[in-house]
Amino acid sequence: MNVARNFLLIGVLYLLVGLLIGMYMGGSGDRAMTAAHAHMNLVGFTLMVVFALSYRLFPTMAEGGLAKAHFWLHQFGALVMSVGLVLITGGILPEESVGPIMPVGEIAVVIGVALFGWNALKNAG
Repeated sequence: MNVARNFLLIGVLYLLVGLLIGMYMGGSGDRAMTAAHAHMNLVGFTLMVVFALSYRLFPTMAEGGLAKAHFWLHQFGALVMSVGLVLITGGILPEESVGPIMPVGEIAVVIGVALFGWNALKNAG
């Protein structure tokens, strides 16, 4: 698994979806999905590109289980948060039905970032 490449490619997908949501909001005047748009661009695109560049710059970080665990935790968490926010802010499902699931995604991202930090401490430079 090429962790750097995978983070970069999936990050670009999040950017495209985030941009499409932004275009929709701009064209319609409906700003309800601002949180989904922002999370997709920040947690989806920006963080994933930072991770991709970090793993590329420090190849020893990309070796082993920490990088893979970080990758999968971040993918799971970012997807849960993004879909949840679209469902809530888009008025598709009530917050009461989706809201309880959101912390699962948030915790996955936080644990993944903690693993990334530990990996950087051990293997970067």
